[in-house]
Amino acid sequence: MSNGEFDFGGGAAERKPRKTPPVSVAPAAAGAPVASSAPPAAGAPAAPATPLSAAQRSTTPAAGAPIAGAAPSGVNGPAAASAESLDAAAIAQAQANARKLVAASAGIGVHVAALDWQAIADELNAHGHAIVPGMLTADECVALAAQYAQPQLYRSRVVMAQHGFGSGEYQYFRYPLPAMISALRQSLYGPLAAIANHWHEVMGMEARFPADHAEFLARCHAAGQTRPTPLMLQYGPGDYNCLHQDLYGDHVFPLQAAILLSEPGTDFEGGEFVLTEQRPRMQSRVEVVPLKRGDMVIFPVNHRPAQGARGVYRVAMRHGVSRLRSGSRHTLGMIFHDAN
Repeated sequence: MSNGEFDFGGGAAERKPRKTPPVSVAPAAAGAPVASSAPPAAGAPAAPATPLSAAQRSTTPAAGAPIAGAAPSGVNGPAAASAESLDAAAIAQAQANARKLVAASAGIGVHVAALDWQAIADELNAHGHAIVPGMLTADECVALAAQYAQPQLYRSRVVMAQHGFGSGEYQYFRYPLPAMISALRQSLYGPLAAIANHWHEVMGMEARFPADHAEFLARCHAAGQTRPTPLMLQYGPGDYNCLHQDLYGDHVFPLQAAILLSEPGTDFEGGEFVLTEQRPRMQSRVEVVPLKRGDMVIFPVNHRPAQGARGVYRVAMRHGVSRLRSGSRHTLGMIFHDAN
């Protein structure tokens, strides 16, 4: 994308949903290392990513995939055999999902680089959000949503009603991030950093963001923001998410993303993604963002620039989810700064 001036008044060209041809990845040399999704030590250079070979993609489960174990203590005979059969089926399904995500993660960087980032910037400037249709396939969404039931992948679980955040729950991933989460976070950051730097420039904000995500994370970690923030959210009937901002510390990357993993009208009813703009000396504006399964929405964490009669001014943003009327809804949240 261009680093020149962005148009804050125009619209954005319509973009096509993601195509899903098979991704061709050159086989890795024997003994070649596989890139880790763990964060670098503060100040350490980012290690180059090494693509997984075809054999590795077909046999390697994602980080945290469950491992087969013995039947529960005290169970024997037919009951033990039945428990082992159920455990084996669940384990096999989890491993199959993990293999799909490891394979898919190899093509995420290519897909992200091919997006029309100037159109995305135009849409963010004009409307305060940008939709990327079909960022993930239906199979990838199903496999990711299934990971919500694997607690070993997460560092903490939050029940929203206990904190006045709404109703529903979410879990923060732990380091090392699963392959797909890491690939999305790293590949999206670079193009968004160019937009973020321009926004800070026109809003008169001092902070600037390096092109490399590892360098930005090192800055966060040096300030004590060491806890990963990508998260998975789960909503059931009657659940909702209050309007909020995901700040987490002094170092805040000004853009974030969410990917809807469930199909509206089939998996759930209601549960719309909502944005509000608090404009100076004006009433707040509300936007309901229509998403389908696999769509990604990019939106501000805190402020965005808007064009006024006297120049550019800051608009404060918040986001939330309206009440779910029925069904179940899963969302992947992608935040690029870490937390205190």
